[in-house]
Amino acid sequence: MKKYLAEMVGTFVLTFLGCGAAVSLNCGVDTASVVGTAMAFGISVIAMAYTIGGISGCHINPAITLGVFLSGRMNGKDAGMYMVFQTIGAIIAAAVLSLLVWTDPSLVEGTATGANACASNNVFNGLLAEVLLTFLFVLVVLGATSKTNGATNNFAGLAIGLSLILIHLVGIHYTGTSVNPARSIGPALFQGGQALSQLWVFIVGPFAGGALAAGVWKMIAPDGK
Repeated sequence: MKKYLAEMVGTFVLTFLGCGAAVSLNCGVDTASVVGTAMAFGISVIAMAYTIGGISGCHINPAITLGVFLSGRMNGKDAGMYMVFQTIGAIIAAAVLSLLVWTDPSLVEGTATGANACASNNVFNGLLAEVLLTFLFVLVVLGATSKTNGATNNFAGLAIGLSLILIHLVGIHYTGTSVNPARSIGPALFQGGQALSQLWVFIVGPFAGGALAAGVWKMIAPDGK
């Protein structure tokens, strides 16, 4: 149970700090807000990797959990429970962020909860971006945490967090960057509107990208020693 709770806490931190930065910085208005938001998400992952990594592996993302499951590193029960608790953590984070905005609207600069939406309502482009970006992100996760890939797992948290910063720098223009179904579900439930109607993009895209990454990693993964 501790590892499930750790995933809930980790996803809460990622969603609250990442989406909180997007809200506070009015992400997308200028370059500084995009860079700041990207760094918030990446640094949150780094912090959680070294906080709960030894407990749960610090997936804090259902797409990563799917990739790990399809790679044969965890069983179906744990994968399902991880996803459930990750989503709960994200919903709680979005609720807290919404409460802060509701109690003092002057605090918010950007969208109310940092929910995702496809740029210019181009759902196909948004879906494609989420698939490709999640594929790259989960591939980094699988490679960096592999026990048969040299000593890379010693620096996995740093590699994963920095790659997430890069992923956000590329993807914010197109979708606001999710690459994480839980992180999108929570905010969308409170934001409503376009964020909720397009939520499927931020569930299907990341899961497809995560599955693709697992398939590619199986083809290129070094043999176990």
